[in-house]
Amino acid sequence: MRRTKSANKLTAVPWVIALLAVIIAAGQQWSLRLPASRVGSGSPTIQVYFSPKGGCTEAIVEELRAAQRTVRVQAYSFTNRDIAAALRDAKRRGVDVEIVLDKSNETAQYSAATFTSNAGIPTYIDDEHAIAHNKVMIIDGETVITGSFNFTKAAENRNAENLLIIKNAPDIVRQYERNYEEHKAHSHLYRRFTPRSRWR
Repeated sequence: MRRTKSANKLTAVPWVIALLAVIIAAGQQWSLRLPASRVGSGSPTIQVYFSPKGGCTEAIVEELRAAQRTVRVQAYSFTNRDIAAALRDAKRRGVDVEIVLDKSNETAQYSAATFTSNAGIPTYIDDEHAIAHNKVMIIDGETVITGSFNFTKAAENRNAENLLIIKNAPDIVRQYERNYEEHKAHSHLYRRFTPRSRWR
């Protein structure tokens, strides 16, 4: 029996190496399916993206376009026009969209706060912390988007960032929802509007 187990282990080694080679060759994107018992009920999946130019923005926009009920956003720096437009479009088709931003967005002449407020999206400023450094989206109470990836053009084109899209993991979603509500509770509503914006 010991020989059989040892032989099975040796047989598995080339398979594992081959799998890693495929992942490395794919480079920018791969998916991981985790055991349900470790994350939540069902069959949790995690999609992983890397920048620069690894499809992070496109993946976020695709998820926002598929949103049907709710979108909750926490962001530090937010200057990506494609993501901003996808949030605006979600709001226009009746999705309940809210966003909590770092206080730096309140003092900038033109910022994401200006754009989202003008789009009718309730926009909150979190000035409770030195930096509100979250980069999170919660979509339809089912999908969490997070990682180091700021919602900016620089994060997509120049920076080394990572992005995770987590699905079918209700326990994780609930934790992110609770955290969002905690930060929203100590934030204040952004009220600075402008008729002209570089976001248009």
